[in-house]
Amino acid sequence: MLSVSDYRVSYGQSEVLHGLNFEIKPREIVAVMGRNGMGKTTLMKSLMGVIPSSGGSVKLDGNEVSQLKSYQRVAGGFGFVPQGRMIFSSMTVKENIETGLTTTKRRSVPKELYDMFPVLLEMRNRRGGNLSGGQQQQLAIARALASDPKMLFLDEPTEGIQPSIIREIGRTLKMIRDQRGLSIVVSEQVLSFALDIADRILVIEKGEIVHEELRATINEAKVASYLSV
Repeated sequence: MLSVSDYRVSYGQSEVLHGLNFEIKPREIVAVMGRNGMGKTTLMKSLMGVIPSSGGSVKLDGNEVSQLKSYQRVAGGFGFVPQGRMIFSSMTVKENIETGLTTTKRRSVPKELYDMFPVLLEMRNRRGGNLSGGQQQQLAIARALASDPKMLFLDEPTEGIQPSIIREIGRTLKMIRDQRGLSIVVSEQVLSFALDIADRILVIEKGEIVHEELRATINEAKVASYLSV
């Protein structure tokens, strides 16, 4: 579904992602793990076209997208839940989700989104800024799903969220994969969450992928060693 090869990103003269190579299979959930400052958010933002890449290839379902603008990538099948959620706090829940419909022919929020997130139906006329952190995360995911993506990226979705809600988000992501057939990439620091949802784990350190393991055969201690300061 996603193929990334010799992928590089630079800030000015300084290269921060160094020739990354990885693939994401259809209906696969992959966690990209690493400590702060190792390149996770840069990778997510650059795959979405928010930060330009300086070299390499990104293919979605066989189509090269590395030269496309962000909105073109969304139209082509990318969905993004940014770090910190970045919802529109003064807009209602319904209006927030509707901003994700711009690449589709739809004018109103699909019923299946409200079925997936019942709390958002209940709060559809409430301002986004009045929701709890967990509810805002659900809203950000619903907004990303409104564009009918094939590939969903989530940047640090558990940040600032209480443990019970983290488990709920994990269940939601697996349900999204199963019901919609999406591939999902999550950047994450919380190992327990990654182990709960991911089929495979990639570890990024200083802009390079230094470790890769299937969830089924994972050496937790080894992955944890990359995450400790």
